[in-house]
Amino acid sequence: MATKRMNILVYSGNGSTIESVRHCLFSLRRLLSPNYAVITVNGDAIIKEPWTASCALLVFPGGADLGYCRTLNGEGNRRISQYVDRGGRYLGFCAGGYYGSKRCEFEVGNKKMEVIGNRELAFFPGTCRGCAFSGFAYHSEAGARATQLRVSKMALSQGSVPDVFRSYYNGGGVFVDAPKFKDKGVEILGSFTADLDVDAGEGSACAVYCNVGDGAAVLTSTHPEFAAVNLDPTVDVPGFPEMLKALKEDDQQRIDFLKACLLKLGLRVNREETTIPSLSRLHFSSVTPLDTSQLVDALQDITVEEEGERYIKDENDTFHLEEPSTWTLSSIADALPQSSQMEGNDQKDGFEENHDMIIDYNKVIKRLVIHKEDKPESKDTPYFNHNAYFANLKHYQDRSRDDHLSFGKHLLYGEVVTSTNTMLEKNTQILRRLPTGFTATATVQVAGRGRGTNVWVSPAGSLMFSTVIRHSMSLMPQAPVVFLQYLAALAIVEGIKTYDHGFSRLPVRLKWPNDIYPADPSGKTFVKIGGILVNSHYSTSEYLSVVGVGLNTTNASPTTSLNALNPPYAFAAEKLLARILTCFSDLYARFIETGFDEYFENLYYGHWLHSEQIVTLEAEGGIRARIKGITTDWGLLKAEELGWEDRATGRVLTLQSDSNSFDFFKGLIKRKV
Repeated sequence: MATKRMNILVYSGNGSTIESVRHCLFSLRRLLSPNYAVITVNGDAIIKEPWTASCALLVFPGGADLGYCRTLNGEGNRRISQYVDRGGRYLGFCAGGYYGSKRCEFEVGNKKMEVIGNRELAFFPGTCRGCAFSGFAYHSEAGARATQLRVSKMALSQGSVPDVFRSYYNGGGVFVDAPKFKDKGVEILGSFTADLDVDAGEGSACAVYCNVGDGAAVLTSTHPEFAAVNLDPTVDVPGFPEMLKALKEDDQQRIDFLKACLLKLGLRVNREETTIPSLSRLHFSSVTPLDTSQLVDALQDITVEEEGERYIKDENDTFHLEEPSTWTLSSIADALPQSSQMEGNDQKDGFEENHDMIIDYNKVIKRLVIHKEDKPESKDTPYFNHNAYFANLKHYQDRSRDDHLSFGKHLLYGEVVTSTNTMLEKNTQILRRLPTGFTATATVQVAGRGRGTNVWVSPAGSLMFSTVIRHSMSLMPQAPVVFLQYLAALAIVEGIKTYDHGFSRLPVRLKWPNDIYPADPSGKTFVKIGGILVNSHYSTSEYLSVVGVGLNTTNASPTTSLNALNPPYAFAAEKLLARILTCFSDLYARFIETGFDEYFENLYYGHWLHSEQIVTLEAEGGIRARIKGITTDWGLLKAEELGWEDRATGRVLTLQSDSNSFDFFKGLIKRKV
């Protein structure tokens, strides 16, 4: 079975720069979301994870390509080459352009910066030689310029393409003799118009398209992903203000060129840019006013007062506590963070003039409205009906076996937040004071977290929430904390299938250890629609765990959603959240009494995809094995070794979820470490 290519992976490992990665994420998300999930990937993941099947585009940003070589030469580049040759797509900006060429020649003769050598990927079958323009210095804007490009409209035939435009340049090369490689599948997308400071051979190509087997690569010397609004206007370099002015004047042409390059690579590109939304107010409420007051009292010792206003200043975020009566919805702008909320931000412009900039969300003060008496009204939270949520929570709790944990009794909601997981897990002073079952949810996340370092924008239509669990050390012998990921996965599937009458038939399954994979409406493929991230901290006599969940509910992109599975009627986020939380509460209550016993085994195996599946264990020398289940002590995957004619040898192997990755579609288990 095949899986959809829905990930745009931006390399953020050794050799890349933070700024270049941020510019890539900023521009690509605006052009490609929600059709694709634009996320970062490091070198270890490229070498060890099964990323290729779901990757629509692999992006290498600016930086230093020697760092790329040190990390990826050998196995990493072998996997990248194989991915592209088999139909994948590669996009390299500046250093990523050098890296994707057969040979790199950088600052030849400059003993402090000279880099000369062949490169393993060799998508462009010639040399990338730089710097095209002199003056480059690492970690500096000294050599930056707004250089003019002439665009080949014959090669870029889709979209609105400019004849010429100015693009940010800082250290890129020229693709030497590019016209001579036409018979090898190379097309010139853009050329420098100015005289160069290195020998370019025939032509002056600064952007090329390369056919590679069944795949393709686009390499650029300039930075069409850099928006002028995200460059620092205070840089003290001669001519820098004039450069910024020129880039701003040609910003739409820059966007059009980048769109055309992405279309050339076969991607689905938005007609208009998708603006990354700004953070909204947070709303805290509970089942009863007493519940709210008790929790606010528990936070009192970390609440400070400054000029008559109350704040909680934690490790990652600062929260400004407000009462419902202190604010109105007189204007949208008033309900959104202003530039004055940015600590250390001296910009004079208001929010409306800066909403297109890259924002450091950790510096934005989060406004938290405490609803002590009543639930938030629909006009306050138009995309989440609190009354419907709490009514459904009570309805499901009335059917529940658990009468003391009450997951979801306390709810923190924001229309647009950074990450529900980050807000809980990274603010440890608050986390230590929250009860088991406290839940944070949002309509949109702008910095959603996945496994490893993955961060992405989670679009509207996804059900996103994080729940706190305080797991006592005394429970560990019988109920290890590692099983929380399995309980959460079961809660999701059970919550979907017991949502209401007729929903049990929905083809929702579990992929080890905790991903949600239904059969798509065609029934021919399985597609991921949900995942789980569990972070645990040890604190005195307990584990403080935050269980994060993301589940495509109504959004059709980037894969599919629950509502696309033809349910009896459409899922509503409020009701589904209430159902999953009550299932989670029931499962956890039983788990701390019985451990992961036969009941849980039968429930888990009834939903998962892997029963008796035959896989290849790369870390064990490529032996074949049959999946038998998971161990009930530490949740390890059990695999029975197979010998001649796939007969069992009697040897049983156990694999950790954090040390191995499971590519279900290829029947392959790879070691991560």
